[in-house]
Formats: sequence, C-alpha cells, structure tokens
Amino acid sequence: MPKSKRDRRVALTNTRKKGLESKQKLVEEIQSCVDSYARIFLFSVQDMRNNKLKDVRNHWKHSRFFLGKNKVMSFALGRRPENEYRDNLHKLSAKLVGNVGLLFTNQSKDEVLQWFGDFSEEDYARSGNKAAVTVALDEGPLEQFPFSMEPHLRQLGLPTTLKKGIVHLLSDYKVCNAGDTLTPEQARILKLLGHQMAEFHIAIDSMWSNDGTFEVLKKDGNTKVKVTAGDGKQSDGEDDEIDDEDQ
Repeated sequence: MPKSKRDRRVALTNTRKKGLESKQKLVEEIQSCVDSYARIFLFSVQDMRNNKLKDVRNHWKHSRFFLGKNKVMSFALGRRPENEYRDNLHKLSAKLVGNVGLLFTNQSKDEVLQWFGDFSEEDYARSGNKAAVTVALDEGPLEQFPFSMEPHLRQLGLPTTLKKGIVHLLSDYKVCNAGDTLTPEQARILKLLGHQMAEFHIAIDSMWSNDGTFEVLKKDGNTKVKVTAGDGKQSDGEDDEIDDEDQ
C-alpha cells in the first residue's frame, strides 16, 4: 500500500515553547493597567471554579483581572523599592504567592469590599476538600436513582442491588464524616445526592492606590497596615530579571 502523504512524523523536540515574548506582553499589559486604573486589589480564590470566576469577570467588565504567572506579575510591578514601577508596588508584588490574583479597577475601596464580601456561591466539593457535615444513608430504596445507575453506585462503594427495578441500599451506609478529606468516590456520591459542601468566594487581601498608598486589609475591610509613598525603601534581595522559567 502506498504511503499516505498526510502521514507525517513530527518530532516533539522541535516544538516551540512560549518564550519571553508572551511574558513581556503580559508585563506591558500589567504596567499599562497600573497607569490606567486608580486601584489594585490583591485577592485569593477559595474553591476555584472557572465557570464562576468567568461570571465574576463578566460582572466586573469595567475592570481587569490577572490570575496566574505570579513571578511575571511580580516582575511587572517590581520586586524591590529601587525597581518598582510605581511607589510601594513592591509591597503588593511580595504578596503574589500561591493562588492569588490582581484586580485593577477604578471602583472605590468600599464598593469592592462590599461586593466581594457579599459574594459567594455554593458548589459541589471535589476530591481533597473537607466534608462540611456528616452524610449517612439508611438501608432501603434509593428511589432518586434510576435502575441504570445501580452498577455505577456499586462501583463507588455503595452496597446496592436492584429489587423490582428499584435501587436498594442493602445496609446503612455512611458517606462521610464532618471534617473528612473527601476521596474521589465520596465527592462523586455527594454530588449524586445533591449535597453542596464547597463555597466559591474571593477574599480581598490588600490594596494599592495610585497615590502610592498600600494597605493590608482585614476581612471586615478595616485597615490592618497602611504604608504611604516613600515608606519602607528596603531591598528584599529578589532577582530583578525575568526569564523563560518565570510563570
């Protein structure tokens, strides 16, 4: 049989990685936002859900969100007092650790804190989350499930059988105890039962204003630490270069 012209071998060693160009573009976007918006809020996300974060972005279309690539974002803001893009941005940069992001906005501090303080949405827990409550099932029929689900329920560890086309639990079964770290099977069972134990919300940690003021905020919105322009000019010893490994 003749060899197909479409059959071409591609060496994975020849594929190109995203290099400094994309990172430099992100640096430029962040610095442009510093110039364009009055305030920057550093936030953390609890029980991340991409679809819910998308809804938050849509609500705040007048603002900009940056999430991920902490090293690149910190480089854009400046890691030391002597190379920070604007006064006291190095203090915000130092907090870019873990699952955090930046919100650039012209909305007032009170409006941001009130909106995100009131915002939360329940969702189904995933593997690795903590169980909020104890969930137990009594022996007997599980009429909420169709007969076709019975093999899947057994695969998840439930002692089930079919009786006259109805799924029955052969004995009492404890799905989880409050405080347990959920396994994939437990998380799946809880979802099938309709128990939502995760809460997606965004916590505001700190704020930088374009007058050079930096504030660390409590959950109730009161100022914990406030630094004005020109304070705290001390080097933290961080690297001042961006490279291809920064993410």
